Amino acid sequence: MPLSVFALTGLGEIAAGDDLAALIADAAAGLLQDGDILAVTSKIVSKAEGRAVAAADREQAITDETVRVVASREYPGGVTRIVENRQGLVMAAAGVDTSNAPDGVVLLLPVDPDASARSLLGALVAATGLRLGVVITDTAGRPWREGQTDIAIGAAGLLVLDDLRGQTDASGRRLEVTVAAVGDEIAGAADLVKGKTSGNPVAVVRGLGQLVVAPTDAAASVGARALQRPSATDMFRLGTAEAYAEGFAAGQTAGRAR
Repeated sequence: MPLSVFALTGLGEIAAGDDLAALIADAAAGLLQDGDILAVTSKIVSKAEGRAVAAADREQAITDETVRVVASREYPGGVTRIVENRQGLVMAAAGVDTSNAPDGVVLLLPVDPDASARSLLGALVAATGLRLGVVITDTAGRPWREGQTDIAIGAAGLLVLDDLRGQTDASGRRLEVTVAAVGDEIAGAADLVKGKTSGNPVAVVRGLGQLVVAPTDAAASVGARALQRPSATDMFRLGTAEAYAEGFAAGQTAGRAR
């Protein structure tokens, strides 16, 4: 099946306590097919789950959501903090965001995006009887690259990594390290039709049914957490200034010990 991506329309504004799965099912009535993947912007999940705080508390909210500071840089008028948040994601401002939020409010990420995805998937499968996947997306920057793109922060019912190791490329060469981050690729493709200003927070990605599996499948059950690089293999765990300061402090301590 050819790959196609289209936005769902007619969802309207989401408020705390709304049955998000029912609203998505209504908007998608008659449109979904077996093997479709729904990419859902995290903002509406956060709104439905009541993950909002007063805008005046934004900086404290960032601090509260921070597990580890990766890099911090001052700029005229403020400070940019790149941190690891409670969900294990490394993002600017811990994912705390004012975009597409009501006046005077900032939104936090869902407490457990994978659990949110599983809940949405279960309700949508029950409502439609179809084999579906759900990806919860959020916007993030990337090292060495300008601009932002959407990534998968929660997932259910699909493989978020496509392990191609052991296969051969078009030239017959064995692939040794290639593991495609298809969860993030789906999120980025969906963002092209959702946009940031269109008011369409859900997209349907069709044609990747081979990635849609039972939620109990071991390779899918971990959700989007599988996309997070473990600290032990993270070669870029700190910003340059932070790494220098840490190394300098370690050197001073070693010098005193000698």
